[in-house]
Amino acid sequence: MPSNESMVGSSSRTFWFRDAIIYQIWPASFRDSNDDGMGDIQGIISSLDYIKSLGVNTIWLSPMYDSPQVDMGYDISDYESVYPPYGTVADMDELIKQCHNRGLKLILDLVINHTSDQHAWFKESRKSKDSPKRDWYIWRPAKYDADGNRKPPNNWRSNFNQPAWTWDEQTQEYYLHLFCPEQPDVNWTNDDCRQAIYKSAMEFWLEKGVNGFRVDTVNMYSKPMDFPDAPIVDEGAETQPAGMLYCNGPMMHTYLKEMGAILERYDAMTVGELPNTPKTADVVKYVSAAENELSQVFQFDIVDIGRNPVDIMEVGQWNLPDMKRIVEKWQRFTEGNDAWTTVFIENHDQGRSISRFASDKPEHVTDSGKLLALMNMTLSGSVYVYQGEEIGMTNVPSTWAAEEYLDINSINYLAAVKKRTNNDAMAMAKALAGVNLLGRDNARTPVQWSSAPNGGFSNTPTTKPWMRTNDNYTLINVEAQQEDPASVLNFYRKAIAVRKQRNSLLGHGQFRLLEEDDEHLFKFVKIADSGEKAFVVLNFTDKEQTYELPSELSSAEAVLDTRDDGQKGSLKPYQGRLYVAAK
Repeated sequence: MPSNESMVGSSSRTFWFRDAIIYQIWPASFRDSNDDGMGDIQGIISSLDYIKSLGVNTIWLSPMYDSPQVDMGYDISDYESVYPPYGTVADMDELIKQCHNRGLKLILDLVINHTSDQHAWFKESRKSKDSPKRDWYIWRPAKYDADGNRKPPNNWRSNFNQPAWTWDEQTQEYYLHLFCPEQPDVNWTNDDCRQAIYKSAMEFWLEKGVNGFRVDTVNMYSKPMDFPDAPIVDEGAETQPAGMLYCNGPMMHTYLKEMGAILERYDAMTVGELPNTPKTADVVKYVSAAENELSQVFQFDIVDIGRNPVDIMEVGQWNLPDMKRIVEKWQRFTEGNDAWTTVFIENHDQGRSISRFASDKPEHVTDSGKLLALMNMTLSGSVYVYQGEEIGMTNVPSTWAAEEYLDINSINYLAAVKKRTNNDAMAMAKALAGVNLLGRDNARTPVQWSSAPNGGFSNTPTTKPWMRTNDNYTLINVEAQQEDPASVLNFYRKAIAVRKQRNSLLGHGQFRLLEEDDEHLFKFVKIADSGEKAFVVLNFTDKEQTYELPSELSSAEAVLDTRDDGQKGSLKPYQGRLYVAAK
């Protein structure tokens, strides 16, 4: 992989993001400083020394903008204000300053495919068909069937399992929303609208010193404006998944180049959320340094493994060879070009990785957390750690009732199954099991700081958090792990330190997969430009496994082990090792 210094681009771009180790914060659930049961910016500021102690160098803060909170802040009513329970713009100014004082960079979420229906722009657009901002959103007349029944402009399904069009009684037209009805899509073909987005959502915060953005749904801004029907893959359903139609539209690269020119002035990074883009050549176009569009993107193959693309919560089967092939694909797609990749296995939209990919049984949970940490910290690219991942937080218990799940996606899904099956008990139990494994609420329970009531999320034990704390907070929490050398937390610190120390090998080295079809062990080699080599072996089973070092690494030394016991050539359940050979 090319070094940062040799990258194509202007002198104002340093490519610092290629060495970023990024910690994601979900503000509602991170830390409550004022005992109102809701996480806030001052809670984050009070925890910056803890975050810094992990060894990360960048923070990604999920949406903290003013919002009605229909979709946890991804429905923004004012880009230049802060959701009052989280704090104020002055609090954000302090957070930016305190991060920079500690050598931490800060990136924000950039949500610009849509706004809230409470944003002043949409309120104006909705007033009449003659509104000066009417064309800032996507309005279309109804269609009518042979019997004269009103129908939406097409059959698209939103990402939240609803029709993608909502009828507006006042102006007698439909508007498009690829997410909730309260999240109308903006019309990127309107130049004035685009420029207003850049000014309000990007430059306002870049001027304050933020270092970039995670860009929400980054390939949905350019739609086919004739809005064709999606092919029918869900027989008998009123709407159809349409992602392959509304992603990667004809003007996407033009819009991103406009954004890239702004970001370049601030040496700011972007990481885009890039669904429905399976071909590596198409991804390279987005993240090529020479193109100056996005710094990097998230590919969701690994977190979507085993998922049914039509039934979003159906629990499917996956195997280790499938995971290996996905890792190899996105590790190697940057070879021979100037693109860059990302490494992650958790975020605010996913179930917890220990529960999904290893084992959250009490006897395996610690080893599983370390195993996944070792895998991620030895892969090339910018690496992301989601809050609580560093202490091995897990999915919520399967005993939780449907009422405990607060995410709009889960609520809509359970309601749809209930309606479709006439509340069939077996169907509902299966749906709830799917939500329990894959639902977004798993990642959104409050961070478990201590064994105090509600995990010490608030200062006062009697304060009830906005969402129920995972029942295992008495066993899995920061305080219990701080001084325990065998904890998941201290393994993360160790693994991040080793990654930084051997960055050219672990963060930038070439990836070579070994024994793809082995269903028990994940083995790979990393090769630095200098010729230095590493060997990583990971046991993804609950049984002891044996292995041999590759012949060219037979004299390599183990520099990182998820357990202190065991011997060369043998791994206990969910154990992993990193070997490095001398140059």
